[in-house]
Amino acid sequence: MTNMTKSKIEKFEDLIVWQKSMSLAEEVYRLTRQGEFSKDWGLRNQIQRAVVSISSNISEGFERYGNKEFRQFLLIAKGSAGEVRTHLYLARSLGYITPIEADILIGSCLEVSRLIGGLLKKLKVEGRK
Repeated sequence: MTNMTKSKIEKFEDLIVWQKSMSLAEEVYRLTRQGEFSKDWGLRNQIQRAVVSISSNISEGFERYGNKEFRQFLLIAKGSAGEVRTHLYLARSLGYITPIEADILIGSCLEVSRLIGGLLKKLKVEGRK
């Protein structure tokens, strides 16, 4: 990360996007442990891995050297957020989660994606300095 960004944020735990992605992961884990969702090993495992990938890639990229690597990990995290949304649509269609639960979690995924997009733009601008 650039010196400018590092002076503002010293650790990935301070990133709002990381905090929100962790909250999303906790909620997905809570829901996937209930009812029929808990019995669908394939979908449960896939959505859990994808949701953990969001915060994991944010933190791993932050700990790397330079904006270029951080951007790459953020792009992977953003892709994982899209993957989680797809799994949530399927879980809703299968009746594993209610439409309200799906809407809330899909909204959280979209928020995380927007935050990642904003961070990507900021890093791109700073990378040109």
